[in-house]
Amino acid sequence: MNRQTAPTDWKAPAMQRRIAARYAAERRFKAMGLGAVLLSALFLAFLLTVMVGNGARGFTYTHVAVPIDFTATPLPVEPSRLGDPDADQLIANAGLAEIVALAADEALGENGSALISDNAWKDVRRAIKDDPALLRAKSVFELPASSLVDIAAKEGAAGALGARVDALTREGKLARHIHWSFFRNADATDPALAGIWGALKGSVLTIIIAFLIAFPTGVLAALYLEEYAPKNRWSDLIEVSINNLAAVPSIIFGLLALAVFINWFGLCQASPLVGGLTLALMTMPVIVIASRNAIKAVPPSIRDAALGVGASPVQVVFHHVLPLALPGILTGTIIGMARALGETAPLLLIGMRAFIGDVPGGICSPSTVLPMQIFLWSDEVDRGFVEKTSAAIIVLLIVLLSMNALAIYLRNKFEKRW
Repeated sequence: MNRQTAPTDWKAPAMQRRIAARYAAERRFKAMGLGAVLLSALFLAFLLTVMVGNGARGFTYTHVAVPIDFTATPLPVEPSRLGDPDADQLIANAGLAEIVALAADEALGENGSALISDNAWKDVRRAIKDDPALLRAKSVFELPASSLVDIAAKEGAAGALGARVDALTREGKLARHIHWSFFRNADATDPALAGIWGALKGSVLTIIIAFLIAFPTGVLAALYLEEYAPKNRWSDLIEVSINNLAAVPSIIFGLLALAVFINWFGLCQASPLVGGLTLALMTMPVIVIASRNAIKAVPPSIRDAALGVGASPVQVVFHHVLPLALPGILTGTIIGMARALGETAPLLLIGMRAFIGDVPGGICSPSTVLPMQIFLWSDEVDRGFVEKTSAAIIVLLIVLLSMNALAIYLRNKFEKRW
């Protein structure tokens, strides 16, 4: 005989307490989730505020107005030779640095040459090469100030230097301009000349090489494992190996690159080529895993319908499965590339932490990358590099956010619903 259970009395005190406890637990869970989101937002806001506050000034630099009269102090250089390949060395040997220092002493007072950068004469050289007519006239040049003067003008300083900076500012001889050298120069020992273009170009070349190698290889490997590989112990071993490679510390890939690409194959050290190959090895397992997950998400009915109308297995894969899986593949690939862009450990071992004073000319030229440039500047003694470090971090964050935005755009553009 079946026993009949009594209906639940939802209005009973015990049941009301249980219901109230459930609602209270749900409210606590929502509060903890909201608190976690707010805490993350506060940390992000704090990071952005500190970076922007410290780095915004790195995009500007203090310049000193210095008149130079080349009619009174001629530069012994023929204007016709300013277009020669050795024009830079020719102008330097003619004593331009001494002429600029003398003009600064005359315009700014005693020891005025100490108020401008030691390499300020290079700006004058660039201007002369652009306009040889300056050699026959008196012109006012906006020259970069010394690091101490720049800091004093931005932050204020006490003592004789602060008073002198205030006096020059009142006289209109000091002004702050956009620091174009920061965007067009490579690394330098002088903060007035140090820039990120060399590191930024090195990062772009390195990421392009990594993408060209890792993306097709990773996608084809994922297609083979999902669509063609037999399900046996060998394919299981390959799958486990790929998952393990995705979790290997990045510095291990640096050791592998040092042993294989540099010591064995003899490729160019500290170059975007070796850096790209290293990051490709590191990123490829991530692309394979993301691609396999995207391919698995394609419904089997798509494959069955394509085969039913007479498509070959290859046509099914490349005409139907791959286009439908492309949004997920691209998203995983770009996120993997963004992670690779911020890596420094594997690049340390292949020599990309050296001081590189020139912009790389190709994939085999010595170069560095943005994260490594930030690391090098953070270790400098000169206070002028503090702002450069924060400004470079802002540039790196902008590049990373742009890559993530591109991933979202591509995912939305190629996404197909079924």
